[in-house]
Amino acid sequence: MAEEKNTLKAWVATVDMGLGHQRATYPLTHFAEGGLITVGSDSASDEDEKKLWDRMRNTYEFLSRVRSVPIIGKPLFGILDALQNIPSFYPARDMSHPAFQVKLLNSFIDKGLCRGMIEKIQSKPLPLITSHPVPAIAAEKAGYGLIYCIICDAEIGRAWVPTNPTTSRIRYLTPCGRAVMRLKSYGVPDERIFLTGFPFPLEVLGSENLEILKKDTARRLFALDTNNRFWPLHKRNVTHFLGRRNCHADKKHVLTITYAVGGAGAQKEIGFQIARSLQNRLAEGSLKLNLIAGLREEVKSYFEDVKSELLPDSPHLNVIYSPGKIDYFNTFSRIIRETDILWTKPSELSFYCGLGIPIIMSPHIGSQEIYNQKWLLEVQAGISQEDPDYTDQWLFDLINAGRLAESAWDGFLKARKFGTYKITEILKTGTMTREASPLKR
Repeated sequence: MAEEKNTLKAWVATVDMGLGHQRATYPLTHFAEGGLITVGSDSASDEDEKKLWDRMRNTYEFLSRVRSVPIIGKPLFGILDALQNIPSFYPARDMSHPAFQVKLLNSFIDKGLCRGMIEKIQSKPLPLITSHPVPAIAAEKAGYGLIYCIICDAEIGRAWVPTNPTTSRIRYLTPCGRAVMRLKSYGVPDERIFLTGFPFPLEVLGSENLEILKKDTARRLFALDTNNRFWPLHKRNVTHFLGRRNCHADKKHVLTITYAVGGAGAQKEIGFQIARSLQNRLAEGSLKLNLIAGLREEVKSYFEDVKSELLPDSPHLNVIYSPGKIDYFNTFSRIIRETDILWTKPSELSFYCGLGIPIIMSPHIGSQEIYNQKWLLEVQAGISQEDPDYTDQWLFDLINAGRLAESAWDGFLKARKFGTYKITEILKTGTMTREASPLKR
């Protein structure tokens, strides 16, 4: 990739709406012309456009957090969910007719949303890659040339596709087969859909030989198989894919759980329940828990209060927070390599099961997360949480039965992990090689 970092260039645009869209573009920063463009930020927008985007983002984050408020929470959240609605896939039918959401996004674009981005990218005719439909649709309306849109969920609403999907020039980079099926149902032709996989940071993969990922996955499989239930069944298969030299236990490693809240800061209370239930194991040093607050100072303060109340001096209960996005994603990449179990709502982090990490799913928020949860269950890489107050009981029942090691291996084999490399290949050649090996997809 070293030569590509110097020669391959593209405009890379994202939006500040939760962390999912930015997580999808972070691995592409090495070829982003002038760095990442964040629509609605000070550097990419005038004052009027920034105000318009701030209203949209603030409404989204408020409605994401308000669901837990008694009486009024669910009705208010229903407003957001209606805007993000994903219709039932079956019965199979033509869903290419533009929905209300498409018309709403077009109205925001006509009012000036993405104006700053358009002015910037027109200065140099490079491919545009974006992780949100608004910049993609806005660029096409402005007559821009080559446009790629990264899909961030297993299934998506009609708003991701322009009014006239058959004549649109937007090309889609999808994380899984379900997303491909959705795009086809919305009228997007096959030739403009690429099944790449979700893009992962190169620092968690290594080179295209995946030497870092193979080593981390093997260590994780040993850590999750305390009763030797998994290895007798899968040793030959694991050794084949990961390499014999990687297949050994790291006796110094402490089993590590990472709990990550969403970008809007929802569900932080679950982190307290988990830590309280695991307090004794954390105190004795047989377990490590990371509470990831992301970019939210209020969540950081909440988690720090949790640590102060339960285990103020313990090195095994850690609060992870970063004030800036790039620093956060760098830190997250480091933390995820050490993580044996990822506990989070079924957001874009669902695709991180492809790194050989079992996902414990907290309750979904919104239509897209219902489908992410469904996908995780289909590939057998995710398990819905039981009562967090009794984590110390049910979680270790799963570990002792080898169930989480099984989920880790299912995710590694079934979820695509070559997204960053495949996107690079498409930018260079205009197409991508279809791979059969689980490690090359």
